[in-house]
Amino acid sequence: MTTIAVANQKGGVAKTTTVVSLGAALAELKQRVLLVDVDPQGSLTFSLGIDPEDLDVTVAEVLLGTKQADDAIVITDDGMHLLPANITLTQAEESLLGRTGREQRLRVALDKVADDYDWIVIDCPPTLGVLTVGALSAAHQVLIPLQAETLSHRGVGQLLDTIHDVRQFINPSLHILGVLPTMYDGRTKHAQNVLAAIEETYGLPVVLPAIPKTIKFAEAPAIGRSVLSTARNHKGAQAYRDVAAGLLSSGPTKATTGT
Repeated sequence: MTTIAVANQKGGVAKTTTVVSLGAALAELKQRVLLVDVDPQGSLTFSLGIDPEDLDVTVAEVLLGTKQADDAIVITDDGMHLLPANITLTQAEESLLGRTGREQRLRVALDKVADDYDWIVIDCPPTLGVLTVGALSAAHQVLIPLQAETLSHRGVGQLLDTIHDVRQFINPSLHILGVLPTMYDGRTKHAQNVLAAIEETYGLPVVLPAIPKTIKFAEAPAIGRSVLSTARNHKGAQAYRDVAAGLLSSGPTKATTGT
């Protein structure tokens, strides 16, 4: 079982789209997939056709120790399982600040269901707080979605500092898969230059293929399905299939550690 945290403290870089689409692509490959929503906005939960406000048990109760992960996990129409979230995670995050082992609670909860899955993919919030640190602590690998624009990569250094601290103090085996270009328009020299700057500045590999910019990704959450279901033959869906196939072929031991 491999756990991937999809993280970037900058919003609007397609973290949730990446989690949904990558999870669906892995499920298509007959993999057992659990998606984990640790964003209080519940965007991942909503994107999979589940109303966050209708949930009685979420990841918040799991992190606080009042429920087990099995109590909260639901099955989505795309075949993935989901550990959902809603706004109650905001209060839970505040409460965790004073709790022992707050960075380890997600890992401990997921360890109890790990045997049921081949992949666990975590959707991190657009912050570098206790929820993101907890996700990085629970993960084997971290994938960084990045819009191919200059301003989008300015915060990557802060994320790498957080990853470095997590490695040093909590999870020394955490690997960086690399940067996944999203909303990418390869026809522009600017987009190509941004990716080159990422490799040169941070020493991070670029995960390919880049995910193209398309309205299809915005339309899918309204239906509560992944783009692999709503636009099966679209180039965006195929790009995520290719990324998933690359993950399967490389395996966890060949992930790139980065710097």
